[in-house]
Amino acid sequence: MSVLTRDDAQTRAKLLDVHRYTIALDVTTGDDTFDSRTVIRFTLRTDGDTFVELKPAQLRSATLDGQPLDPESLDGDRLPLKNLTAGEHELHIDASMRYSRTGEGMHRFTDPADGETYLYTNLCMDDAPRVFAAFDQPDLKAVFELTVKAPEHWTVLANGIAEHLGDGHWQTAPTPRISTYLVAVAAGPYHSVTTEHRGLPFGLHCRRSLAPYLDADADELFEVTKQCYDRYHEKFEEPYPFDSYDQAFVPEFNAGAMENPGLVTFRDEFVYRSAVTDTERQTRAMVIAHEMAHMWFGDLVTLRWWDDIWLNESFAEYMGYQTCAEATRFADTWTDFGVARKAWGYEADQRPSTHPVAPDPELVPDTASAMLNFDGISYAKGASALRQLVAWLGEKDFLAGINTHFARHKFANATLADFIDSLASSTERDVHAWAETWLRTTGVDTLKPQVTPGDEGTYTLQVEHTGSRPHRIAVGLYDRTLAEGATDEGRHLVLRERLDLDIPQTAPQPIGKRPALLLLNDGDLSYAKVRFDADSFDTVRAALSGLPDPLTRAVVWNALRDAVRDGELAPTAYLEAARTHLPHETDLALVQGVLAFASVQVAGRYMTPEERPAALATLTSLCRDLIRRTEDGDNPGLRLIAVRHFIDVAAHPDTIAAWLADGTVPGGPELDPELRWRILARLAALDATDETAIAAELDRDPSATGQEGATRCRAALPDAAAKRAAWEAMFAHDDLSNYLFTATAQGFWQPEQAELLQEYVPRYFEDAVALAARRGPAIADAAGRYAFPAHAVDADTLNHGERCLRNADPIPALRRKLADQLDDLARALRVREA
Repeated sequence: MSVLTRDDAQTRAKLLDVHRYTIALDVTTGDDTFDSRTVIRFTLRTDGDTFVELKPAQLRSATLDGQPLDPESLDGDRLPLKNLTAGEHELHIDASMRYSRTGEGMHRFTDPADGETYLYTNLCMDDAPRVFAAFDQPDLKAVFELTVKAPEHWTVLANGIAEHLGDGHWQTAPTPRISTYLVAVAAGPYHSVTTEHRGLPFGLHCRRSLAPYLDADADELFEVTKQCYDRYHEKFEEPYPFDSYDQAFVPEFNAGAMENPGLVTFRDEFVYRSAVTDTERQTRAMVIAHEMAHMWFGDLVTLRWWDDIWLNESFAEYMGYQTCAEATRFADTWTDFGVARKAWGYEADQRPSTHPVAPDPELVPDTASAMLNFDGISYAKGASALRQLVAWLGEKDFLAGINTHFARHKFANATLADFIDSLASSTERDVHAWAETWLRTTGVDTLKPQVTPGDEGTYTLQVEHTGSRPHRIAVGLYDRTLAEGATDEGRHLVLRERLDLDIPQTAPQPIGKRPALLLLNDGDLSYAKVRFDADSFDTVRAALSGLPDPLTRAVVWNALRDAVRDGELAPTAYLEAARTHLPHETDLALVQGVLAFASVQVAGRYMTPEERPAALATLTSLCRDLIRRTEDGDNPGLRLIAVRHFIDVAAHPDTIAAWLADGTVPGGPELDPELRWRILARLAALDATDETAIAAELDRDPSATGQEGATRCRAALPDAAAKRAAWEAMFAHDDLSNYLFTATAQGFWQPEQAELLQEYVPRYFEDAVALAARRGPAIADAAGRYAFPAHAVDADTLNHGERCLRNADPIPALRRKLADQLDDLARALRVREA
C-alpha cells in the first residue's frame, strides 16, 4: 500500500476542493466483507491529474462523470484520475471491503458471551479508505452523508443523527464539513441509554453483555459529560458544532478513545465489570473531557497536516485535565497527570526517537512517520507546555487567543503559525519566541537549587539550569513542625512561603532562613526535571509523606523517579522511600503510580535477578501493610490497589492461591472477575496452576475479558509446550485479534522463567519484523510494546535488537517501538552499573 506524503497532499489540496461524500454501506453481506458505494462530488481548480484512495477486497466498478474507469488501474491503494478538466466532477466507486480484526478500518467483533456481532470504525489516520473511497487527507474537508443497511435488530450510530427507515435501512443526517479520518459508524445490537441536555440528544452505548454495568454508571457518565459540556461553553464562544453527542464503548479498541464528532468511541474497558478505584473513575472522566475538547480542537478546527498533531492532542490533554478539575468532583486530576502522564512525557523526551512538540514539517514527510508522533510528547509534554503557557500568559489572554483561533478557522484547517498568530492578537507577550523555545525544541531541562548563606542567618537561592527553555515556576519553602503531642518521628512539613521565580534568573532570590525542604516547580506548572540540595534530600527521605499537598508530593516522587532513571539514586533507595512513606499516603494516584514504578521498573528491570527476590519481599511487605491499614473498610480504593499489587509481586503462591480458593481476600474484597484472572495469571507464572484450572475459570467467565484472561494465563505457564503454542499463535498464525495478541504477549515473558524463555529472545527480533510486515501498524505496535522481551536486561538482547534495526528494515511502527525499547534496555543496564 502507498503511504500518503506531505508533498502529495499539498499538491492535491492545491488542485481540488471536495464538497460532499454520499456513502452507502451494506453490512449484511457476510462475516468477512461488506459493500461500500461512494459518490464524491468535487471541483478541480485547474486541469490536471490526481488520485483517490481505497483499500478494497474487490473494486467492482468506478465511474468518473459517467465514464467508466478501469478497476485494474488501482495501484496499491490509489486509483488514478487522469486528464481532468477544471470544474465540477462526480466520482462513483462500488467496492467490497474487508472487515478488520485489528482495530483498524471497520472492526468486527463477535461477543463470546452471547454470540452477538458488533462493528465500529476507527479511521485515524489513514484508514478511511478501508471503509470508503476518499481523498484521504485532513485538509480536504467535506460534508458526509451515509446510509447503512444492517440486520433488522441492529442499531446504527454515526456522526450525525441516524434515522431507522425500516427493514434494516438507516439514514444519517449530513455532517458539517469534517475531515475523512473523523467519519464514524458503529452498528450492532448495541444497548443504549439516552437523555437530552440543552436541547441536544446525548447517548451512551455498549454491547448487550455489558448493559448492566453501563446502566449502573450511566448517571455518573452523563453527569460528567454535562458538566464538561457546560464548562466548555463557558470557556469557548463558539457553540458545540454538531447535532448530537453519542459515546459508544466498543470492543477491542486500540486507543483510549477517538474524537469522532458526534460519535466518540471509547475502549469498553471503561464500562467497569469489576471494582475500580476512584482514580480510575477520574481517568475515565478525564478521557470524556479530553474527547469533548476535541470537538473544538481537532474537529471544528483541524490541523492542515500531521506535523501539527499536537494542536489536537496537547490541547485536548490540557483541557481534559483542567476542565475535569474545574467542573467535576475530580478536583485533583493534576496530581494524576503529574505522577502518570507526565512521566510518560519525560521518558519519551529522553529517548533517541524524541521530537519537538511541534516538529518541522520536513520531519513528518508522510502518514507513516506521523503515526509515530501519537506519543508522550504530543500528549503529556505538549499539555505541560500549555500549562506553562497559561501560567506565563494568564488564562484570560490564553482563552481570548483560543476563541480568536476558533472564529478565524472554524470548519477549516489551521497550522501552528495560525494558532500563534491568534494568541499574539490577545497579548503583548512574545508568544512567537515562546513557541520557538517550547514547541520547536527537544529534551527535558533540569533545575537544581544552589542555596547560599548570606547575612544574619539568611540564605539566597540560585537555580542551576541545564537546558534552553525559560520557565516560570513556584518554589516551595517548607519547614519542619511537630503535630500537637507528637514525638520527633511525628514531624511533618508546613509551607512557609511559595515564591514565583523566572528561570533563568537575573539575580539570586532571597529566601530568608534556610528551609528544611526547598522544592523547585512546586505546583508542577512547568516541564522540567528537578533535583534537591543535600539538606532538602535528607528531609525528603525522612518526611516526604508529611508534605501537606498531594500535587507537591507528586513533584517529589517524580524527582526521585528521575534520579533513579538517571543513575543518580540507587533503586534500593526508591524502594526504601516507598516502604517508608506509602503506608501514610492518602492520594490513590500517588500510591498506584509509585507502586507501578517500583514493581515494573525497579524490581523488574533496574535490579538484577539476584536482587529481585529482596525487592519483591519489600513490596509484598508494603502491600501487606496497606491491606492491614484498610481493614476497617474506610478506604476501599486503597485496599484494592494494595491487593492488586500484592498479587502482582507475590513470590510464593500460598496466600493468593488461598484467596482464589476462598473467593475473597480476608476482610474483603470478594474476588470479582478482574481479581480472579489476576491471581490465576500470577499463579501460572509461579507454576502453581494448570490448564484444568484455567479452563474451569473460563467456564465461570466466558466473556471477552475472560477469553483474554485465559489466553494470558496459558501463555504464562512455565511449560515448553505452552510457550511454543503461544509463540506460534503470535508469530506463525495471523488470526489473533489485536486484544488476544496483546494478552498472549503479556503472559509470555515472565522474569521467573528467564531460562525457559532464553531461546525466544533472539527469535523475537526476526519474527516480529515479519509479523509487522504482514499484519500492519496496529499489530506492529502491539508486538513492539507488549511482545518485546523486556525482562531480558543484558548485552546480548541489546545486541540482537541493534542488529535488527541496522539490517532487518522493520516497518516504521515497529522500528520506533524497538528503538524505544532498546533505549530503555540500555538505560536499565546503566542503572544497574551505577
